[in-house]
Amino acid sequence: MTNLDVIKELYRAFRQKDYDAFIQICTPNIEWIQNEGFPRGGTYRGAGAVVEGVFKAFKNDWESWSFDIEQYLDAGETIIVIGSYTGCHQMSGKSFHSPAAHVYDIDHGKVCRFRQFTDTKIIWDAMN
Repeated sequence: MTNLDVIKELYRAFRQKDYDAFIQICTPNIEWIQNEGFPRGGTYRGAGAVVEGVFKAFKNDWESWSFDIEQYLDAGETIIVIGSYTGCHQMSGKSFHSPAAHVYDIDHGKVCRFRQFTDTKIIWDAMN
């Protein structure tokens, strides 16, 4: 698989909640960095921590949540994904749309780091 294929597989695994596949395409010590101010934002280390602290945790707060991909940018060992988050918060019932960029670093065919860039205020406004 190319590095771009790895990232496409990551999004497939996330959409289908195939957490075993996600763990397989990440390094054991992956660094997953979400914006400070993002719901459950901060840095997670290890694929298991990402699955539990990020992916599974979102279902507790959000009626719906998705990341819609607009463009992939292949920079060799780094893949950038441009898109937007959309969702509806369970408690407030409010929806949002927030443009975002995801930056992935790949090491020997495995994702070793994720960095997120998005406007967190839009998301927090939907939560209140």
